[in-house]
Amino acid sequence: MRTKHVVVLPYDEKWAQEFELIRKELSSALSSIPTMIEHVGSTAVKGLCAKPIIDIDVVVAETDLSIAIRLLQSAGYIYEGDLGIKGREAFSYEGKDHLMTHHLYVCPTNSAELKRHLAFRDYLRTHPAQVEEYEEIKSRAASLYPDDVDKYIEYKSPFIEKTYRSLGF
Repeated sequence: MRTKHVVVLPYDEKWAQEFELIRKELSSALSSIPTMIEHVGSTAVKGLCAKPIIDIDVVVAETDLSIAIRLLQSAGYIYEGDLGIKGREAFSYEGKDHLMTHHLYVCPTNSAELKRHLAFRDYLRTHPAQVEEYEEIKSRAASLYPDDVDKYIEYKSPFIEKTYRSLGF
């Protein structure tokens, strides 16, 4: 699900509730295999502005990856492959108007990308000064590039990469 127009909104408490609704639906679809369902991305960090899109990593054992893909397809998700990022299988969807817009990824437990997502989220959850810095960068990026998500992402990348390096990635 590609963002066409970049909109960054102030943090909204309802994002956590919306994640729970999506999590429940995913848990039901994936009930035959062990999973963890993680709320990642900016909407998972209290106080951080974000595009109003919930980012979700479904974590499964490597041996259950193909089963998870099939189960999600049966639940109406469209498998898109890794989209060039190893260790993260992407899905889009149609007909889920009852859920907030979300990006869905399935990651095996040993995925480096999963580890990066969780470390970045957890770091921001405990470092308010960095949340403030990142918020300023994101807001500036959205105002500079409201119709170019690639430029928006490029503008934020130095902060993200610096943070990853500080976390040992």
